Amino acid sequence: MRRILIMGATSAIAEASAREFAALGDALFLVGRNADRLGAIADDLRLRGAAQVDTYVMDARELAGYPQLVDEATRRLGGLDTALIAHGTLTDQPAAAASSELMLEEFRINALSHMVLCTELGNRFEAQGRGCIAVISSVAGDRGRQSNYVYGSAKAAVTAFTSGLRQRLHPKGVHVLTIKPGFVDTPMTASFKKGALWATPSAVAKSIVKAMQRGTPVLYTPWFWWGIMQIIKNVPEVIFRKLKL
Repeated sequence: MRRILIMGATSAIAEASAREFAALGDALFLVGRNADRLGAIADDLRLRGAAQVDTYVMDARELAGYPQLVDEATRRLGGLDTALIAHGTLTDQPAAAASSELMLEEFRINALSHMVLCTELGNRFEAQGRGCIAVISSVAGDRGRQSNYVYGSAKAAVTAFTSGLRQRLHPKGVHVLTIKPGFVDTPMTASFKKGALWATPSAVAKSIVKAMQRGTPVLYTPWFWWGIMQIIKNVPEVIFRKLKL
């Protein structure tokens, strides 16, 4: 049985992942802003077989609260060995491009909060000599594009941070997984036109759980996004800067 902290537990991918964990009999500590929604998800997960489900209300932007969060998760679960960091926002690129204040706020929620929590968890797991930290980044972080470069740059920071953390903690018995989803059909993307490249939260969740079990370092999900991003990353800058992406 794993003892799992899920940050951003009311997000579609996190909830779908929690259902997979519950079916495996894991103990879960759900963190989010909406107490009622957390409670409803917790009730569902108990019915699905979770060994234990606790909830904790927190705004992810409250960076000073992360040490207390990890302490509380450890206390309530009787230990902590796994975390899924899945919170975030989908940035309004034109608005963030027009406002440095909004840009900083978006970077705070989509990058700095992940990095602070990873630091707290990494130090705890290093001290105990085991653990798994799975962090949702994005294919958007592989190369900045004019349509979402504020969000993309935040995810690029998360990708670089988890890469370094993984290298540091690998000899200590701690697995760090960087998750790079492509297009996922969630409430956050409800206004987008869907197509063949879109995945369901359930499919993404299943791939995340398998990657956590296998010790995978970096997960593109669905798998074909690895090939797509290799092409995008290797377009020469002289051409790329003229594209409307």
